[in-house]
Amino acid sequence: QVQLVESGGGLVQAGGSLRLSCAASGPTFTSYTMGWFRQAPGKEREFVAAISWSGGSTFYADSVKGRFTISRDGAKNTAYLQMNSLKPEDTGVYYCAADRARASSWQTLNQNAMAYWGKGTLVTVSS
Repeated sequence: QVQLVESGGGLVQAGGSLRLSCAASGPTFTSYTMGWFRQAPGKEREFVAAISWSGGSTFYADSVKGRFTISRDGAKNTAYLQMNSLKPEDTGVYYCAADRARASSWQTLNQNAMAYWGKGTLVTVSS
């Protein structure tokens, strides 16, 4: 059983940075793909980024490429999302997820079938 707890959200001005963390508990964390989704007010939840179990492959939504970086630390059982050059449209609740599906498939994966979800952390970017 994997449990995920996000942290690091908050209020930031446009152009600023935040780093989200996702702490995982459970003995099989290292065998799971990890990733981030977000849900803006009044919109559906959308894919943001994913990282393979080894950390060797990363994938991003076009809207965040070049600004966000996903990483993971196996020793700390933690995944991260470094967010730079934030825009007001990045505002939303950010959710950490874990699944055995390949990172390359996460953008089109059925979210309802994802194995594990965190409860989310709110990111607000002011203009």
